[in-house]
Amino acid sequence: MSDVEGLKREAGITACSFVRSGMKLGLGTGSTVKYTIIEIGRMISEEGMDVVGVPTSESTRELAESLGIPLMSISEAESLDLTIDGADEFDPNFSLIKGGGGALTREKEVALISDSMIVVADDRKKVPVLGKFDLPIEVDQELWSEVSEAIRLSSGVESTLRGGGESPYVTDNGGFILDCKFGPTIVDPANLEAQILSIGGVVQVGLFVDLCDAVVMSTESGVEVIINPVGRLP
Repeated sequence: MSDVEGLKREAGITACSFVRSGMKLGLGTGSTVKYTIIEIGRMISEEGMDVVGVPTSESTRELAESLGIPLMSISEAESLDLTIDGADEFDPNFSLIKGGGGALTREKEVALISDSMIVVADDRKKVPVLGKFDLPIEVDQELWSEVSEAIRLSSGVESTLRGGGESPYVTDNGGFILDCKFGPTIVDPANLEAQILSIGGVVQVGLFVDLCDAVVMSTESGVEVIINPVGRLP
């Protein structure tokens, strides 16, 4: 295991310190939170931890099932105690860009019904202003071109269809994803999210605002836990 992977694993395991027996958990998607899910599986099998998970993607569902983690659907859960997920970027206000893995719609559905949210990420994801990472937007398959043009006209921002026109990437929900090149300019993510959601054909936007309560961040020197001072953690 490389140093980077070792630190990801350490961060993923550290995030499990927020997990308590009896919780209903949102299980995120990504290369770091994968280690959280593996650790939860170990805690269930070796320590008798009693939790149930709601996966944010089919890949997460398959991993959780292989580890013996009990699962339920979003509709069955109604509410969750905690979600642990990854992020492509996070800023000093704990706003996030997510969707690099293509699961942003289910990830947001799960985050919105959770009492709190922990993000597991490495320090490369920490930015002063969101937007260097292209902003993913899930769109209706039939309307992706119209959405792309509407974003260009309203924001002056170019977007690309993930996977290209010949073989576009299809989400677990059957949508397409536009990756929008805002650059590090997103200083008001809540306003931008609302603006994009108002465009017909948009399913969901990969901006997560006022949802993240702590970041478990891997660095070259170890793992750092950053608590949102106005977050919802007890």
